Amino acid sequence: MKKEEARMQEEWAEERPRVGISSCLLGEPVRYDGQHQLDRYLTGTVGKYVEWVPVCPEVECGLPTPREAMRLVGDPKDPRLVTRRTGKDMTERMINFARQRVQDLEDEGLCGFIFKSGSPSSGMERVKVYDKNGIPHSNGVGIFARIFMEHFPLVPVEDDGRLHDAGLRENFFENIFCFQDYRRVRNTRQRADLVEFHRRHKLQLMAHSPKLQKEMGRLVGNPGSANGGVFQQYEELLRKAMREMASSGKNANVLMHMLGYFTDELNSWEKQELLSVIENYRHGLVPLIVPVTLIRHYVRKYDKSYLHRQSYLTPHPLELKLRNHA
Repeated sequence: MKKEEARMQEEWAEERPRVGISSCLLGEPVRYDGQHQLDRYLTGTVGKYVEWVPVCPEVECGLPTPREAMRLVGDPKDPRLVTRRTGKDMTERMINFARQRVQDLEDEGLCGFIFKSGSPSSGMERVKVYDKNGIPHSNGVGIFARIFMEHFPLVPVEDDGRLHDAGLRENFFENIFCFQDYRRVRNTRQRADLVEFHRRHKLQLMAHSPKLQKEMGRLVGNPGSANGGVFQQYEELLRKAMREMASSGKNANVLMHMLGYFTDELNSWEKQELLSVIENYRHGLVPLIVPVTLIRHYVRKYDKSYLHRQSYLTPHPLELKLRNHA
């Protein structure tokens, strides 16, 4: 299993998923005040395993840096983008740019996008929208972010603020690496590759949506369905399943399922130890990495080939430390 982990680490480093990102988060001085919002975790740690595709809607639509700050005003469902001091309306300019930019991004093969929180152009949620009395309400979406999400409804998205939440961060990056793996399968268009992908990701999908995992299994196991249609249906179900958060309860159920593969090998003390660790995780006393590490030890020790291939045990680069939170 150590060789398999090393191989996966090499693949992640060599064939990195492409992820869109607000340029300021990479340290580019493109904000209205000429500053940046460098995120060292994204650039330093995550950047070793993904290929960033930077986007700054305000600069790319032709606005200078520095520039007058802007804000959203009016109806939160259809706000206007105006400059704060002079009240110049930049809405149509931004909309026209955004519609063309998302068309261009179709060729980038994006596995995800990280927006700048609070931005009137790039904020994905809770962006301030000012009413007619000048009172802000945090219920808007940045104009570029809204058009991007409408154009790419299946692409995982987050913002830098939400990524401070350990659970949301884990779910987002797990999505990215899962879809990068699926992209290789989709490109081959081979039914056998799709079957193998589902077999390899079965436990990972169970941790997100047991119901959809079963539906996906029936889909790939139906030899009478058209090949092209299967890939489209499967991808829609895959993205829908992975959007569901993997809870401690669902993870614990997957861990118990894996324990069943060691019925004949583990002695009573080892079984009790593993059960105890799983229950400690279920109740939030230890992080997920603890029971997973113990199971990985038994997978190596007893050479469990089926579990050995499961993406659930190593769904993303270990250096990201995404399973280290309790």
